[in-house]
Amino acid sequence: MAKPLVAVVGRPNVGKSTFFNKVCGKRISIIKDTPGVTRDYIVSDAEWCGKEFTLIDTGGIDLRTEDPMGKHILAQANVAMDMADVVLFFVDAKSGIVSTDHEVSDMLRTCGKPVLLVVNKLDNFELEKIYDFYELGLGEPIPVSCEQSKGLGDLLDEIVKRLPDSGTDGDGGALSIAIVGKPNVGKSSLTNKLLGYDRVIVSDVAGTTRDAIDTPFKYKGKNYILIDTAGMRRKRSIDDDSVESYSVLRSLAAVKRADMVLVVTDASEELSEQDVKIAGFVHEQGKPSVILVNKWDAVEKDSYTINKFDEKINADLAFMSYIKTLYISAKTGLRVDKIIDCAEESYANASKRIPTGTLNDVVSEAVAMNEPPSSSGRRLKIYYATQAETNPPKFVFFVNDDTLVHFSYRRYLENCLRKAFDFTGTPVSLVFNKKKEDGRK
Repeated sequence: MAKPLVAVVGRPNVGKSTFFNKVCGKRISIIKDTPGVTRDYIVSDAEWCGKEFTLIDTGGIDLRTEDPMGKHILAQANVAMDMADVVLFFVDAKSGIVSTDHEVSDMLRTCGKPVLLVVNKLDNFELEKIYDFYELGLGEPIPVSCEQSKGLGDLLDEIVKRLPDSGTDGDGGALSIAIVGKPNVGKSSLTNKLLGYDRVIVSDVAGTTRDAIDTPFKYKGKNYILIDTAGMRRKRSIDDDSVESYSVLRSLAAVKRADMVLVVTDASEELSEQDVKIAGFVHEQGKPSVILVNKWDAVEKDSYTINKFDEKINADLAFMSYIKTLYISAKTGLRVDKIIDCAEESYANASKRIPTGTLNDVVSEAVAMNEPPSSSGRRLKIYYATQAETNPPKFVFFVNDDTLVHFSYRRYLENCLRKAFDFTGTPVSLVFNKKKEDGRK
């Protein structure tokens, strides 16, 4: 299921990006003393005490700004707060409370989300400096120094206390399915066809859908949530301060929280660079997916047409060798009745868990058929393998030297696993860990 979202907000230069990078364990946000360095929000997964969540770093908020970029940043932050399960409001102990802090706190008191007030830049932990921040009316301030990593553990403890439990939401474990694609490929028409009634506006004008719209429904007695998203155009085609730019961010967030994704393309056009980017984002998020080639009724066909389309799609999406493709027409209903079954099949493959014994039988046979590579007189040895995760499936191989694993042999092993266990429709991850011959890792 989707991970809870935690949004980090505050005025410019209070240390939001420093906190983000410390928690995520890598430098993703740019850190600089100049206010306003972070413009769009940046998203990364994090974990604390076994609890996983997604952290959203936002640009510095200035509610009074008339600058177009400032308005853009404010709108982005509002989107992040709207999506979040928990909001962290960062303030600066060195500069104290400023008018913007009061304005932001007034806004946060009515947001309906759990809010934690974080007082940053307490490098020497002079706790007397936090008392003034009680006047913001957001409860007990939490002292930290992100630069020196002081107090971060206590802050993370407070965050995870307030996170909703994954998989225990009010949807009863319903499978959530996001529908993504470029504008005007027929996503909304498809949504309405699947639901059997007009839930969303359908128009020939690209960009009619502005939000990610969640609709619960039942199919064959099972609960689902269908998420129709805004069309994702190329970034250079979108004005930074337009409504559409925020809609695209919501679409990307919808992919992250969905259990599986339907990628819709237009049969009347060749697969574009943007189609490939959208599919690539779904792949990077590790989501099971189905490629839907819509408007199939508008294509002149002969007995070889589908084969030609398959070849072109497989070439353009070579990084997704596992794809499942379905040719449909939202307008006429052609094969629409097969979509949910295909989605279930892809999700079931992503949820598949392989017994360790069976897995190692397949690996042993693969090694016997194709000897592992060697380098400088050393040959790769695979001691055993185990499945570490599902959704997507992740396999860990324990080897004598992980540097001997050539990408072509990694691909060979993945192909062997796919052939043996059918992981159609889902990415698969292979990890190689060095293990000493006496059994120690």
